[in-house]
Amino acid sequence: MQCQHCKQQAATIHLTEITNGQRQETHLCEDCAQQQGLAIKNQVPINELLSTLLASQGTSPQSPQKMPSQEEATPPSALACPACGITFDEFRKETLLGCPGDYEVFKAPLLRIIEKAQAGSISHCGKVPARAPSDNKRYVKILNLRKELQSAINNENYERAAEIRDRIEHLQ
Repeated sequence: MQCQHCKQQAATIHLTEITNGQRQETHLCEDCAQQQGLAIKNQVPINELLSTLLASQGTSPQSPQKMPSQEEATPPSALACPACGITFDEFRKETLLGCPGDYEVFKAPLLRIIEKAQAGSISHCGKVPARAPSDNKRYVKILNLRKELQSAINNENYERAAEIRDRIEHLQ
């Protein structure tokens, strides 16, 4: 698709504006978007993202109500993989693991990093397409809430479970 402004370059910026219920799409190349004062956020390389997360991971306070397990009690800097020899400090610098065994050796600190990156979740559940029918969105939301409900019950957080139950009933 060509840029709607200069009609020369390929459009890489796609804007959708909805005003008074009317949808208007604009397709621009990066140069024209910059000329119009639109901020373009480039993708952050994964190494940079991991470096930032690793740097902040060391400074975050642990939650006071959770006692660390023996595996979590070992400082990450003291961990090293017996198979490839990489240490957690080397991983923090390079942001690359050395072998598949590293996932097990560095499991606790990696889970903390993933949890921070995923806003408290350690599993990825995907997205619902924006154009999906509202029934599908509601169904997916109910499924996710049921998983949260089961987790709250397993953790004996009954107040949270009651809130989730009420939200499910409201959606049904």
